[in-house]
Amino acid sequence: MKTLNFFKSFTNVLIAVLLVNFTLNAQESFTEYSGKVVDGKSNKILEAVNLNINETNISTITNSEGEFLLKVPNDFLDSKVVVTLLGYNTRVIPLSELSKENNVIELYQAVTELAAVNLTAFKDAESLVRKVFKSKNESHQNESVYMTAFYRETIKRRNRNVSLTEAVVNVMKYPNNSSVPDAIKLNKARKSTDYKRLDTVSVKLQGGPFSTIYLDIMKYPEYIFTDETIPNYSFSFASPSTINNRSVYVVNFTPKNEALNYGYNGQLFVDVESLALVSADYTLDLSNKNKSKNLLVKKKPSSVVVYPLEASYKVDYKQKGDKWYYSYSNLYLRFKVNKKRQWFNKVYSLSSEMAVTDWEINISDRKIRNKEKLRPSVIITDAISGFSDPDFWGEYNLIEPDKSIESAIEKIKKNIEKQKQREKRETANGKP
Repeated sequence: MKTLNFFKSFTNVLIAVLLVNFTLNAQESFTEYSGKVVDGKSNKILEAVNLNINETNISTITNSEGEFLLKVPNDFLDSKVVVTLLGYNTRVIPLSELSKENNVIELYQAVTELAAVNLTAFKDAESLVRKVFKSKNESHQNESVYMTAFYRETIKRRNRNVSLTEAVVNVMKYPNNSSVPDAIKLNKARKSTDYKRLDTVSVKLQGGPFSTIYLDIMKYPEYIFTDETIPNYSFSFASPSTINNRSVYVVNFTPKNEALNYGYNGQLFVDVESLALVSADYTLDLSNKNKSKNLLVKKKPSSVVVYPLEASYKVDYKQKGDKWYYSYSNLYLRFKVNKKRQWFNKVYSLSSEMAVTDWEINISDRKIRNKEKLRPSVIITDAISGFSDPDFWGEYNLIEPDKSIESAIEKIKKNIEKQKQREKRETANGKP
């Protein structure tokens, strides 16, 4: 079953030891804009909002606290930023109307009413889903695209960060109808781990950026919906929605029987006009604890049992011309670790997300050489010194860190500074 291989290949949680290191670089030919995006009526913060510089591929998204940081090359300061979120009316704002920081952008929910003919164009929701996957080469990417993306991976014990990885990667995404797998190159990265909070158990995600790129189900449909697995799901229409002022079908799906080893519950969002998949949001069915025990584990001591408590996934696509392109994805895993002869269980969570911040289509001179390619089994190792440099990312767009991550980074910086001071004192005292 390919679904099982999917979990073994990228949602593997390894019980092992993390090794760490870092690099840095910075550039200054850009202007930064920061702020947050909220619901204009309730003032609720809005997560995963896309902010795109009009008529370019430069973009970023808001974090879990609705905050964003957008870096705009100075050549585009006369442009406008397009702000979009599923279910909300799109806003277009001239950059000249934004201040450098503390911007508050309000979005308002859209009211969508599809004509009856739209909802009856397919005899049922399953026929629409089949059409979406059958026509993916017409509506989605069908050429090679060289992407720049920001990747973040965090591991928490309870509510405290114990490991943080951030990276800018280059992704060569090959056409959806190509059998050639996507290639990823590490551009720059940084990582830190608090071993004290991990105690004797260390957790990490195998695959790194591949864990998110494989959520592109238009490129890798075999990991969720195939001609063989679709009949094992029940599909139904929910109330329609809107993205970027376009009407969207909403399709619910859930396993209908025990035929699947591992099933999902979730929603698909399909553009009414092009029948392109706009977004997918789903969770792994973990209702059978005996069946799911150690499901996400690649390697562990024999004295440890891992129970997954939650596994959720999301992927978004962005329209450019008459095609839709992979734009953003994330996964969230929460699991309980039982260890023999320990009174208390430990609960960890792991989140991994990647946002495409720029891309170029059909660039013949853009290649990722074999020696540069990350392996799908990679675990990113990088250099810790990068966290001491506030300009580490330079002109690269990234996902603004939420408060807990900012706090973790501050602690890392302080520890680095203490280490530097200690080394200075030892040098002054004549110690080698």
